[in-house]
Amino acid sequence: MLTKQEKFWSSTFGVEYTDRNTHSFEDWDRFYIENWGVTRLEMNERSLSGVDREIKILEVGCNTGMQLRGLQKMGFKNLYGIEIQKYAVEQAKDFTNEINIICGSGFDLPFKDGFFEMTCTNGVLIHISPQDLPQIMDEMYRCSNRYIWGWEYFAEEVTNINYRGNEGFLWKADYASMFMERFPDLKLISSIKFPYVKDIEIGNVDHMYLLEK
Repeated sequence: MLTKQEKFWSSTFGVEYTDRNTHSFEDWDRFYIENWGVTRLEMNERSLSGVDREIKILEVGCNTGMQLRGLQKMGFKNLYGIEIQKYAVEQAKDFTNEINIICGSGFDLPFKDGFFEMTCTNGVLIHISPQDLPQIMDEMYRCSNRYIWGWEYFAEEVTNINYRGNEGFLWKADYASMFMERFPDLKLISSIKFPYVKDIEIGNVDHMYLLEK
């Protein structure tokens, strides 16, 4: 049974999100520079500089695969994605090359234990209800034999945010700490905060973290 959030992202709202966020690399770079003052690939290099490019990576909630394309551009080769929105998966077929993207839910990953060296999210945990986070975190942990990598809105405490006029679909939190509290064997090996340059007075920050078993 789909959660409230899964139904939301599988709906017309999710389709409109996909259409708004399908970019060329040039537009993608411009978006990150305008919002954080740095390109996404520069962010990734800072976080993943010591990670072997041959590892197998799964992105949970990959949409059309833009972030996976970025990893591919960095030299990562064994890339997989799972996305609940069928429209995004169809779009990804024309948008990606040699990246394996399937339709499915992060709450029930169709892979065996430890199949990947890394599981990751990019702005996905923020859209999962706090009561449902343990289930998706458990699946990400189960399917990775080494790393969990994330890029999510940050706050010291779980904070609900109105999302385009909708309540109950966006939260800020310290997701790296949540993972480590749930799985004590995880160690934080990279932690980088990226403040928004557009609204610096508000203090919004995104957190890129790399955890290792």
